[in-house]
Amino acid sequence: MCTAVCYRSNADYFGRNLDLHCGYGESVVITPRNYEIKMRCEAPIRSHYAMIGMAALRDGFPLYYEATNEKGLSMAGLNFPENACYLPFAKGKDNITPFELIPWILAQCVCVDEAKALLTKINLINIDFNEQLPLSPLHWMISDKKQSIVAEPLKEGLKIYDDPFEVLTNNPPFEYHCTNVSNYMGLSNGKATDRFKEGIPVKNYSLGLGALGLPGDFSSASRFIRALFVKENSASERNEKSNVNQFFHILNSVAMPRGCVRADEGFEYTRYSSCCNADTGVYYYTTYDERAVTAIPMHGADLNASCLYTYDVRGL
Repeated sequence: MCTAVCYRSNADYFGRNLDLHCGYGESVVITPRNYEIKMRCEAPIRSHYAMIGMAALRDGFPLYYEATNEKGLSMAGLNFPENACYLPFAKGKDNITPFELIPWILAQCVCVDEAKALLTKINLINIDFNEQLPLSPLHWMISDKKQSIVAEPLKEGLKIYDDPFEVLTNNPPFEYHCTNVSNYMGLSNGKATDRFKEGIPVKNYSLGLGALGLPGDFSSASRFIRALFVKENSASERNEKSNVNQFFHILNSVAMPRGCVRADEGFEYTRYSSCCNADTGVYYYTTYDERAVTAIPMHGADLNASCLYTYDVRGL
C-alpha cells in the first residue's frame, strides 16, 4: 500500500508514502555517474546519470523504492499484488528484472518520452533477487518536469498509460482509477452547490461542504481520489520551504496511522514519506517516528565518483 504524487509549483516535486508493516534496512542512497550497476541479464551500466532516492542496499545493488536522477526524471515502484505479471527470458528484448527497472530507466533517460521508448523494448523477467528477497508485485509511476506516466506489467503485456492526474496508488489497475475519478468530479474546495428545486430548505452550514463525499478510508481507490483532490487544491507561497511543507501535507492526507490497516503480516502504516525537488536534486523525507524533515542534496556528493553514498534514515 503506497501513494505517489507529483506536485508542481514554481518547481517540480515528486515523492511518495511507503506503507508497509516492516522495514528492510532502508537508507537514502546516491548512485554517482560512475558506479557500475550490475544487471542480471544485460550488460552492466558503467557510466550513467546520477540518482538519489530511498533504497535497501543488498550486495552492492541499490533496490530503489523511488528515486530522481540528475536530469529531473523521477520514478517510484508501488505495490500491485495479484495483477503484476512477470515473464520468462525473451530473445530480442531488454530482459530487466523488476528490481532493476528504476536504475535501468533513471540511468539512461532524461525525460518521460525517453523512458517510454525504453519501456517498449523491455521484458520484465521473473528472477528473484535471491531466496530471501523474492520479487515484489509492482507497478510504476514515472514523472519529468512536464508529464507523468504509469507502467503496469499485466497478463496481456506491459501497459503504459499517460497519467494526467500525476497520482498513483495500488489496485485495481490504473484504468479503473481513470474511470473512478469521474465519480468525484462534483467535489470543490468551496461551498456546496444547491441543485434542489426552489423552496427546498438547504444551506451551507459549514465550510468544506463542497468536498462532501470525499472518501476518507485507506483503500487505494480512496487514497487516489483524496491525494488528487488535496494536490489539485494545494496552495503554497512558491518558495522551497512552503512547497516542501505543502507536499508533505498532501502525503499526510493519505498517510496510514499504525493500527488502522491490518494486513496478514501485521499492521501496515506509513513508514516514511519522501519529497524530491526534481529541479535541484534535494531529497527530503520524514518517518513515522521522526516528523522533522531531513534534507539530503544529491549535488552535495561527488557525482563523478564510483562508489555509492548512503545516509542512515532517522526514525527507521
